[in-house]
Amino acid sequence: MTDLEVPVLIVGGGGAGLTASMTLATLGVDSLLVNSLPHTSVLPKAHVLNQRTMEIFTEVGVAPEIYKRTCPPENMKATGWYAGLAGPHGGYGHELGRLEVWGGGYSDPDYVAASPCATSNLPQIRLEPVLRAHAEQLNPGRVRFNHELTALTQDDDGVLATIIDKDEQREYTVRARYLIAADGGRTVGKLLNVGMSGPRDLMKMISIHLTADLSPWARDDEVLIRWLVNPDFGGSWSGVLVPMGPEHWGPKSEEWVFHMQYATDDPEAMQEDKVLARMRACLGLPDSQFTIHKISTWVMEGVIADKFRDRSVFFAGDAAHRHPPTGGLGLNSAVHDVNNLCWKLAAVLTGRAGDALLDTYEAERKPVDQANIDNAIANAMNHFTIDQALNLSPDKTPEQNWAEIRPLWEEMPNSAEKRHAVNKAIVSQTIEFRHHNVEFGYTYSSTAVVEDGSPEYVPLDPVRLYEPSSKPGHPMPHAFVEREGERIALGTLVHGGKFLLVAGEDGHAWVDAANKLAAANNLPLIAATVGVLNADYVDVRAAWLKHREISSRGAVLVRPDRYVAYRSAEEVADPTAALKSALEHILATQLA
Repeated sequence: MTDLEVPVLIVGGGGAGLTASMTLATLGVDSLLVNSLPHTSVLPKAHVLNQRTMEIFTEVGVAPEIYKRTCPPENMKATGWYAGLAGPHGGYGHELGRLEVWGGGYSDPDYVAASPCATSNLPQIRLEPVLRAHAEQLNPGRVRFNHELTALTQDDDGVLATIIDKDEQREYTVRARYLIAADGGRTVGKLLNVGMSGPRDLMKMISIHLTADLSPWARDDEVLIRWLVNPDFGGSWSGVLVPMGPEHWGPKSEEWVFHMQYATDDPEAMQEDKVLARMRACLGLPDSQFTIHKISTWVMEGVIADKFRDRSVFFAGDAAHRHPPTGGLGLNSAVHDVNNLCWKLAAVLTGRAGDALLDTYEAERKPVDQANIDNAIANAMNHFTIDQALNLSPDKTPEQNWAEIRPLWEEMPNSAEKRHAVNKAIVSQTIEFRHHNVEFGYTYSSTAVVEDGSPEYVPLDPVRLYEPSSKPGHPMPHAFVEREGERIALGTLVHGGKFLLVAGEDGHAWVDAANKLAAANNLPLIAATVGVLNADYVDVRAAWLKHREISSRGAVLVRPDRYVAYRSAEEVADPTAALKSALEHILATQLA
């Protein structure tokens, strides 16, 4: 006997699962989330929330609480490399170089032009309680922590799951049409024999979450991530220091996380006293008293699920892909996964789309997630390029290592050559800290996108440069528009599972066609003309005009996830037939 029936069962209460719960609620779809632990994450891990993620959090209504708690923009403008942190002579703590990070605190014009949402920085240990509270508000009684899935079967009607309420020591069953596996790969993948492929054991890392006053030594207000290249040890992985807030940020942060690299077979990585001694030595603060909250050990890997869909089960977040944290792509990818999936589930569950639409989840997200894995690994490995330029090595004596980097701040015969070499190496790390096209400009190709025959997109730089375009499969370009004196971001019209048709100033026939099809098929489709003059929405800064790539009589159809699904550069003889054909192609169904 089934104890509970829901359209969607979500297994896992991390970033992916909680975002799925919130998103489905805003789409009007009932769901149940179960999480095997009684609490959200206690690990000091993912912290960067990119612009696409903040757009998604804005749509589900949780962004204001995140921005309220996030690191201020002035404390997340840069990343810096330093000769350790503290020590017995003036060389310790010397800056070796720095880069802007992820839009430089929302000051980079490209980032400002890309989205109305700024990148934020809130560690997952602080983010997940905010997400959980909002999910519980949207889904009273349907976000259940300390409830563990123990068994799962599938049939033609969906899934049947066995859940244990560990608080009450009670077992119950749940029947769901669909299941989202967002459990980090711990349970569902194993039950269904869905494996993961890719390189493992890339690097062993130790993360130490501590409370300490480091403000006397970590003095640069605008630096978010500090790479401590201590010549006493050698290498840019000597230590990585990141503030955790919560009340203050920058140098005055009360809490920090300190990451160190170990060989995968190094036994000292498992000995807490030696780990802490190494951290204190790397910081140059051997006698300082720290409050240690948690020491966690983890191994860098770059794996992806062999499939993202198994009948009625969909894998998302760490259950679908795991990769190094370099570049901050993990948590963001998880949020983007479920944003892609949930509107499709809603469309199928409401009878507006065919099952084939759900196959586009893997077709679209798996290539993007694989690219993120490849980029994250490349980001991690490229740090050794900086090592090579610094020419530090654990095989050298500390005196030899100091002699290698002293020309960076002292005038010596080889200073110009050394500074240029190190600068070039550090700038190469923009693949991690300015990968705007990777984190924001990624594109989709599937049957949920109608190609328009335009030339294949060839990026100027596939990593660093996001180029706004209305080409099908690309994210909708951002523009501020006004109507009746109210200014909004054009993308906010795509909210609550709606499609948006944007026509040129003279594209009224497209708007009429969209309205007709929406009424006849009960489709969540809104339509408007946008232009600098004589339009429903006024393109106040001509940003849409700059990137729309259609004439005044053309039209662009945008999906509920803000991706362009269809484009007609010019008017057509029968816009109703053209738009109907496009929607049938996208939704894998027949329309009236």
